[in-house]
Amino acid sequence: MKVAVIGCGNISKMHLKALSENPETEIIAVADINPQRADSAAKEYGAKAYYDFDELLSNEKPDSIHICTPHYLHTDIAVKALEAGINVLTEKPCSVSDGEVERLRNAQKKSGKQLGICFQNRYNNCVIRAKEIISSASLGKLLAIRAFVTWSRGEDYYSDDWHGTADKECGGVLINQAIHTVDLIQHLGGKCRKVTAHVANDHLKGVIEVEDNASVLMKLESGITAMLYATTAYGENSDVFIELSFENGKLRLEGDRLYSVDKTGNITEACERPEVTYHGQSYWGVGHSVLIKDFYNCIKNNTPFAINAFDGGHAEKIVFACYESSKTGESVEIV
Repeated sequence: MKVAVIGCGNISKMHLKALSENPETEIIAVADINPQRADSAAKEYGAKAYYDFDELLSNEKPDSIHICTPHYLHTDIAVKALEAGINVLTEKPCSVSDGEVERLRNAQKKSGKQLGICFQNRYNNCVIRAKEIISSASLGKLLAIRAFVTWSRGEDYYSDDWHGTADKECGGVLINQAIHTVDLIQHLGGKCRKVTAHVANDHLKGVIEVEDNASVLMKLESGITAMLYATTAYGENSDVFIELSFENGKLRLEGDRLYSVDKTGNITEACERPEVTYHGQSYWGVGHSVLIKDFYNCIKNNTPFAINAFDGGHAEKIVFACYESSKTGESVEIV
């Protein structure tokens, strides 16, 4: 299958590497408004460089595109591609407003093409194993969830032309870093129906326009409460921590490890840790290559890719509700 990658910044390296290793895919074109980035990626992967997405769309006929651009461009590019009969795999967030999510869902449904969102941590071995344990009910009823994202982002991270901006990044730690954990909470615990949230810029006032700290109370469909704390003001990039508390014990996800804690506090490793080669930072998760392989298997076999605008788009809706809640001081329901 012929593939084009749109946006040649840091995250595109994950996609380009995974695509180059997949026998089902051929990278035919890349695009970036920065000619140097586009030319460099094109040279490395034997593709044609474009500096404008519309020009690429006019001249090339890819079977799919990967969107690795700043957040505010994701929906527009995805909709154009779907309307042109092209499958789309987009980095998170798929959209930056409720209206955009609905627009994307309509375009996906109308096109009949595959639309995938990169929530790659669902493919981590420990997450898959945790999902199996939850489904087995071996630990009894799920009672509560708590999660922590404690990463470090300094001024240098925001030195480009879009990170930290309200109109291009369209949010901070919630929509960029912690959205993966938001997705995992509802993937493991069930859909979120109401949030009460507080976000603030506590660390880099005057440097960024968006939040670097967030606390979120999530009410899930099952009635349980999930608590999330996220920051980019920590002193290092720690593994994401998620704890699920059950009637008969706990599960703890720490990076790519899963631990089981029994009623007496005894801790055992509950998932074999695979030997992996990281194409990015280890704390990002290891699932990009597996997700991308699954996406192309779904195209090949004409089966629906699970993390689409409907399923995957729910995490974005949770984030938008968090921003609204923080603004109004009230709980916000998610529809």
